[in-house]
Amino acid sequence: MAARIPAEERLTNLVVALMATEIGLTKQQILDNVSGYRQRADAGARSDALEKMFERDKDELRTLGVPVETLGDQSDPNDLREARYRIPQAEYDLPGDIEFTPAELAVLRLAGSVWSAESASGDAQAGVRKIRALGIDGDEPIIGFAPRITARDGAFPAMQEAIEKSRVVVFDYLKPGENAPRRRSIRPLALVDYEARWHVFGVDVDIEEDRMFLLSRIVGTVKTTTTAFDPSLRDGAGERALAGLEAVAAENSALLEVTPGTEASLRLGRRATAAAQGIRVPFVDLHILADELASYGPEVRVVEPVALREAVVARLIAVVEANTDAGKRR
Repeated sequence: MAARIPAEERLTNLVVALMATEIGLTKQQILDNVSGYRQRADAGARSDALEKMFERDKDELRTLGVPVETLGDQSDPNDLREARYRIPQAEYDLPGDIEFTPAELAVLRLAGSVWSAESASGDAQAGVRKIRALGIDGDEPIIGFAPRITARDGAFPAMQEAIEKSRVVVFDYLKPGENAPRRRSIRPLALVDYEARWHVFGVDVDIEEDRMFLLSRIVGTVKTTTTAFDPSLRDGAGERALAGLEAVAAENSALLEVTPGTEASLRLGRRATAAAQGIRVPFVDLHILADELASYGPEVRVVEPVALREAVVARLIAVVEANTDAGKRR
């Protein structure tokens, strides 16, 4: 059975889809392509039930202040039999004389990713929706909805505290392809969000060189030691870390063929460039990108590099085998 997508995630996906189109989407296009409706259709939900769900979602978005427009036939605007829906981005524009620095935008985006609906007023929610129009990608979290990027990695609080206290940390780190984790000891200098993943940037104590670690690959707990380091090492560390990640991404790209109008097309297209055969998407970590591409299923085909294609295929095979084994046990 297809995984049930939470209502808040379905609403997020609907907002992203309706903001990404100038001409609008028909109800059927939405039900066929937007994550949350598509999974229910695949699970056998009746079309009339899906249509009622969409109508409820549309009304809820309007209640939240999201301006969902209904567009009729071009020759007869009153003819709504094949109505199209969209969210005009102009409705989210802030006044032209308001500007934010890159650092301020980073803080605003982080705030939007960790707030919950219960902790923010309706005005705050409307404000963060307007911030999206400043250039933050549409697949970033809308306040109050389930975000892809959160501060919930188990290692995050300990790392953050160690950075604030300028203390060396020790942890076990498992890299892809390795059978056992390795003990690492670093001076943590900055936590950075890149490609919807948290990284810690610091100096590896054993080799005295800068290193980057994914929090999701830390095994077990992070131990904060009593060994202190000079707090001035933290100055500019976040900027250096992001510059390093962007340099790696600039040297690595994947050539992908993506089915138009799908969730994969929407999300990948926002960070891709057009190519003669599909799109090119820069990436930092092959394994992270493979995880993402595998989650889109048949919506994406990897042309190159071969290693990425093999990694995606391996993940899809593992999913098939896991579901096959689960079926046999029933």
